[in-house]
Amino acid sequence: MKHIRIFLLVVLCSLLVSGSALAQRWTESKANAWYAQQPWYIGSNFVPQDAINQLEMWQADTFDPQEIDKELGWAQHIGMNTMRVFLHDLLWQQDAAGFQKRIDTFLTIASKHHIKPVFVLFDSCWDPNPKLGPQHPPIPGVHNSGWVQSPGKKALEDPSQYPRLKTYVQGVIGAFANDDRILAWDLWNEPSNGNNNSYGKEDPKNKAHYVQDLLPQVFEWARSAHPSQPLTSGVWTGDWSSLDKMDPITRIQIEESDIISFHNYGWPEEFEQRIQWLLQFHRPIICTEYMARGAGSTFDTILPIAKKYRVAAISWGFVAGKTQTYLPWDSWQRPYVLIQPTVWFHDIFHPDGTPYRQREVELIHDLATSPTPAWNEGK
Repeated sequence: MKHIRIFLLVVLCSLLVSGSALAQRWTESKANAWYAQQPWYIGSNFVPQDAINQLEMWQADTFDPQEIDKELGWAQHIGMNTMRVFLHDLLWQQDAAGFQKRIDTFLTIASKHHIKPVFVLFDSCWDPNPKLGPQHPPIPGVHNSGWVQSPGKKALEDPSQYPRLKTYVQGVIGAFANDDRILAWDLWNEPSNGNNNSYGKEDPKNKAHYVQDLLPQVFEWARSAHPSQPLTSGVWTGDWSSLDKMDPITRIQIEESDIISFHNYGWPEEFEQRIQWLLQFHRPIICTEYMARGAGSTFDTILPIAKKYRVAAISWGFVAGKTQTYLPWDSWQRPYVLIQPTVWFHDIFHPDGTPYRQREVELIHDLATSPTPAWNEGK
């Protein structure tokens, strides 16, 4: 009997070690082997034109499969094969089963158009006080006037709500952990963003402290669901030339991510410098936000660089709609009500599907369908 107990104990320990190993960050070799089997990904951050934010996109009363199908058809037509799509913790709290079903519906539509989305679970940008139910109409002339944070301020400041957030992360990822229609999980969008030009006064004063403590837990929760897809969180500000020069939150993002992702809205020479800095980590690289025409980031200049390095490229904005992200960031200080900007800031299509600039969609299509350099594993 004693020998049986010892044997069972050894088996249990072995299973625990094995389970722990499965929950570790991907090795460089695993991440690079995965990426070598992927096409070059090109796409946009996506919210349909009839939704002002994540909540309006996904809530049962305003979820619009027909509009999503139409717009993803436009994306497929110009050669896009991925979309970055934001979720929200309150949606899982409101109706987990229904939310899961709507995600599956979205994936069915996306798969029909040969598009593999990157799902974003949390977001530190814009309004820190999200509320379920009907969303307010767009503020005239203002960029992204209805976008909401996840978790909101109250949840971020209240550790007693973290078990609910854990349930959301494990529930969503667990439900789709082996779904090959999903490209990757982006766990937290711009976690260190203080929204200084918009809602900064409403953000927690010690927001960075809460995020710095919570972000590693989010990665742990996500890994405990054993997803077959890689995890990431995009770095977006500061000096990335070495780990020592990064702020604590950026360093967590780099050290926890299976594949490296980043944002850059600067000139092409800055974009290329950012890529060169990130190559030191010898992992696949995805740019999950770029393209702000008025800031110097355009399809014409950025996409050829991304393709040269085989960096996946996901621009901000797709169809000009209720998010109003064709308007510049400075619209928060001076709304574009009486005059329109000289050029659109983000977005590719007018609401009727007409391209903002025909040459841009031709360029996207040409690069999407031309031969792609082999992945060099960041060396």
